[in-house]
Amino acid sequence: MTGIARRSGKTRYPRRPSLVPQEGGFGRHPMFHPLSVYIGLRYTRAKRRNHFISFISLVSMVGVALGITVLITVLSVMNGFQEEVRARILGMVSHATVSDFSGRLRDWRSLQARIAPLPEVVGTAPYVEGQAMIARGEVVSGVLVRGVDPAEEPRVSDVGEHMVSGRLSDLQPGRYRIVLGAELARALGVVPGDKVILVAPEATVTPAGILPKLRRFTVSGIFEVGMGDYDRGVALVHLADAQRLFRLGDAVTGLRLKLADLFQAPWVAHELSRLLGGHYWVRDWTRQYANYFRAVRMEKTMMFVILAMIIGVAAFNIVSTLVMLVTDKQADIAILRTLGLTPRRVMTIFVVQGSMIGLLGTLAGVIGGVALALNVERIVPWVERLMGRKLLPPDVYYISELPSRLQWGDVWQVAGLAFVLAVGATLYPAWRAARVQPAEALRYE
Repeated sequence: MTGIARRSGKTRYPRRPSLVPQEGGFGRHPMFHPLSVYIGLRYTRAKRRNHFISFISLVSMVGVALGITVLITVLSVMNGFQEEVRARILGMVSHATVSDFSGRLRDWRSLQARIAPLPEVVGTAPYVEGQAMIARGEVVSGVLVRGVDPAEEPRVSDVGEHMVSGRLSDLQPGRYRIVLGAELARALGVVPGDKVILVAPEATVTPAGILPKLRRFTVSGIFEVGMGDYDRGVALVHLADAQRLFRLGDAVTGLRLKLADLFQAPWVAHELSRLLGGHYWVRDWTRQYANYFRAVRMEKTMMFVILAMIIGVAAFNIVSTLVMLVTDKQADIAILRTLGLTPRRVMTIFVVQGSMIGLLGTLAGVIGGVALALNVERIVPWVERLMGRKLLPPDVYYISELPSRLQWGDVWQVAGLAFVLAVGATLYPAWRAARVQPAEALRYE
């Protein structure tokens, strides 16, 4: 027989070549075939009959972008808040302190000579600290009085850099001058040159009875660090005047230390306590404010989880978009299947489309989040002027400005999470598309 081969009564026709390259035709991985990627990219563009699906895709993309923008901005603000508060707190409380268990450190000069040469310590200064009442006319307020040596205090704190009037060097022994926080001076209604009365808890026994220890001071300066706790509740006097006020003689409350690495403060405090034989009380800033910074860290974690749900909602929108697209494109899928496209490559089409939506949304969100985080400090004053009030009152919050510190590690973490959620959202619709049966889909076409 010519032209037709017969075997077992059945006619064999020459096999027609498939219009779609077989497995492994292009690329090493059969799933990510160029044809599947091309079709998936084509589906991302609007057609005349599926504008609604394209609109849902756009909404999903915008949702991902907004979620990333908000999350990056919030994390940057929280980073800036934590760094700013830490810097301002350490500017007043120092990195570590060494004091006696009795509250009076008498051999502080010899102790300072032992601690100062240590390589981890970059500055030391003595201080006297005690609670008192400050009065101006009929206005009375509680205050933390801190006695400092103006010559040595700049080694351990930056309060001298926050003077809005006067200088820290104006504090001189025996002159009984005082430097007040800006909020405290405003509450008392005083300016440099005015007189105030300090009432110490030390009492004096006289024939007339027990009288409180009173001393008149002259306001010589005002400082403002931007934290309500210190601007409202701290007053600085000379070390010698504080010793007389609290009747300490030549003793001090303790020594303040500035360390080369503030994050090594717990380890340095432990080693210093061991070096001193355990006879002194060594504290570091992490102990004094441990609960606060732990709460800030926990708050940052919770905000990340909560705001990441916005990205999750946008990812669910991608699911609904692809499910509608699979329903709309069943005939096209069936035709591609009859031409030889495998179920795995059909999945690739919709994985590519959903991933493209997630990728574009992620890129837009990263750009918007970085731009907003870098300009928060300029935008907030504009919003405050527009609203006519301050968003962060200094008497309520630790700081009166909204800082922002962008950390690229947070940016990559957020972007990676968003893209993984977007890709994961494509799996179910792509799996449904791969299960489309050509005969069922084309029955009524």
